[in-house]
Amino acid sequence: MARMTTDSPSGAAQPALTPQEALKRAAARAALDELVDGTIVGVGTGSTVNHFIDVLAERQTRYRGAVSSSEASTRRMQALGIPVFDLNEVVDNGWPIPVYVDGADELNCDLEMIKGGGGALTREKIVAAAADRFICIVDRSKLVDMLGQFPLPVEVIPMARASIAARLRELGAQVTEREGFVTDNGNRILDAAGLRIERPAQLERAMNDWAGVVTVGLFAIKAADVALIATPEGVERRSRALD
Repeated sequence: MARMTTDSPSGAAQPALTPQEALKRAAARAALDELVDGTIVGVGTGSTVNHFIDVLAERQTRYRGAVSSSEASTRRMQALGIPVFDLNEVVDNGWPIPVYVDGADELNCDLEMIKGGGGALTREKIVAAAADRFICIVDRSKLVDMLGQFPLPVEVIPMARASIAARLRELGAQVTEREGFVTDNGNRILDAAGLRIERPAQLERAMNDWAGVVTVGLFAIKAADVALIATPEGVERRSRALD
């Protein structure tokens, strides 16, 4: 019989976490110390963020609510009773978003990232840009010396799929369209594997200018401000060095 734990907002028994999931939960809990009471929290998408949503629900009375980067995160938060606001409403009312919390598929030493494995990269960039600080929560398996081992997601307008795929192949990528997947914005995802991304911000700027690209999953022009990296020895906090 599987060992059970009661680490859940409802107090209901849950299956014990695997070692990797326990690391994700540790990074998620550490992110609570970065938040500002009484404000709106920007919330990302993905398996590590799901842990953050769960622990945020335990302290939801301390925060006004959240802005979500995906329909999946919105559903999870609403199921746990966390108020979710539309970003336009938040901006129109002048409510600050001091912190945006999200994971990463890859993270380098400069806190530049590849994101978008869950397909929410466009909305993630929008909410991250609206927040004062980006807090990246990861387990140590996401750390890399150079970005590109994880396939780079690119959200594209459907009619530009083939032309953008051709340009990615010119860069040396092996390109596949994400099968049966449509983003929350009604677009497609191309995954570009086999790239060695030596200058992430430069590549991000270049791809932003390709007609038909909605968003590229490089978060380098606006990298994370803080990374909380969970290891078996504890959670390491790294801050980005500013020029």
